[in-house]
Amino acid sequence: MDNFICRLKKGISDAIEVKQKMLADDELLRKIHLASSAILAAAQRGNRVIFAGNGGSAADAQHLAAEFVSRFEFDRPGLPALSLSTDTSMITAIGNDYGYERLFLRQLQAQARPGDVFVGITTSGKSTNVLRAFEACKDLQVSSIALCGLGGELEDKVEHVLRVPSYYTPRIQECHILIGHMICAEVELQMFGHLAPSQP
Repeated sequence: MDNFICRLKKGISDAIEVKQKMLADDELLRKIHLASSAILAAAQRGNRVIFAGNGGSAADAQHLAAEFVSRFEFDRPGLPALSLSTDTSMITAIGNDYGYERLFLRQLQAQARPGDVFVGITTSGKSTNVLRAFEACKDLQVSSIALCGLGGELEDKVEHVLRVPSYYTPRIQECHILIGHMICAEVELQMFGHLAPSQP
């Protein structure tokens, strides 16, 4: 029991340490603000935010799309969002016919419209299918945001690179949801703040 409690405390402490690094990184916070502004502008135009990722990041893509479409902190009209990681028929068809590396590229080419925003989630910064989608964004006139860790070379491929200060996948994933929640909260507040319940 004592060893288990020690491991729990270390995991919590490590998670707090990464978040404290984020809190102290004004440049990262500025980049999150700019990414939020890009999504806000798209939502105000009636455009969509499109999420994609693999494995745990696929779950994060689905989670964040749901926060936009349904609600986050209070009731308001739905915001247009889509995850490219949820349709098994689509995933298996594209994987079988074109290869897994084109999984998100093919969907983005079919679904995205000029003015949309693509959010690619890759903890390593090296997921080939996410990178292929990023490479198509400019031609599709789609803004691009990367949620990643310290790995990979994304700065020349992506407009807004939001790097969690870690190489460890679980800590990165925890912070990706934190960043996604902060962005959703800001967009929701800016667009529908007049619908927010009054604070006591």
